Amino acid sequence: MSVLTINNQNFEEEVIKSEKIVLLDFWASWCGPCKMLSPIVDEVAEELGDTAKVGKINVDEESDLASKFQVMSIPTLVVIKDGKEVKRSVGVISKDEIKNLVNL
Repeated sequence: MSVLTINNQNFEEEVIKSEKIVLLDFWASWCGPCKMLSPIVDEVAEELGDTAKVGKINVDEESDLASKFQVMSIPTLVVIKDGKEVKRSVGVISKDEIKNLVNL
């Protein structure tokens, strides 16, 4: 499955109402560690296929969502299940660690 760009307009539909687990990647274009993590998140999205959704949230463009999730450092990965946060990771982590986050 391809990675979704999540914003205020589609957040409710794509994340809160999702029947699948959702992995959110909070990032910014100026963030070096975010650039390191991004291709890994893309790979995980491909490998997860239709079992989960993967969305990216640009904290500069979607500061309301970053505030809602109290994101203080990026990259931050948040796992949402049934509309609620169930796991979180801050910083660059391996592909296996990302997959473990999603496999509840």
